[in-house]
Amino acid sequence: MTRPMAGGRRRVDRVLAPDYLDDLRTAPLDVVRGKRHEAEQEEADLSFARRMLHGRMDIIKAEQARRADPEGGSLVERLSTILADPSRSTHGSGRHLTVEPSRVDEHRRKEEAIVADAEISDVVHRTDAELDEALARLRETEVEVSEVRHDVQHVMDALTEEIARRYREGEASVDDLLAHLGTDGSGASAS
Repeated sequence: MTRPMAGGRRRVDRVLAPDYLDDLRTAPLDVVRGKRHEAEQEEADLSFARRMLHGRMDIIKAEQARRADPEGGSLVERLSTILADPSRSTHGSGRHLTVEPSRVDEHRRKEEAIVADAEISDVVHRTDAELDEALARLRETEVEVSEVRHDVQHVMDALTEEIARRYREGEASVDDLLAHLGTDGSGASAS
């Protein structure tokens, strides 16, 4: 289940907990940065889950189209074209993420179960009704993932704005950031 659960132990539960941003203005800068990194990682994982769901939906829709026009070639022959469809955006939210998806092999149980479902995976041998049902389940799950991702983005925005406010108002300085990162500004380690 992707939706956050009150008192849950998953990262999404923490990031979307009602009190996650409570101490935003008073927390030390490294705590705010840590929370932002945690939220960014959650968004990267949700984005990955969405891409997996979109790919599966594209395969089902391609099989439905192939059945409507059997002269279009086999699904296997068209698979690389289906998954590289330029009409589907790969740019996401336009945000620059500095993290890669984590927990790819153990990601969200619900999404992974749907994506790995052998009944959905073997689209060529499914009935039209089974494909329609699978596509509806995938769309429902994608909507849920997208909504949670949107909520995580709001948290990221609040954390980013707080960090920017601190720099703008002189509560934080670039020199402190560089010292924190252990560089002299040129990317080389400070001595």
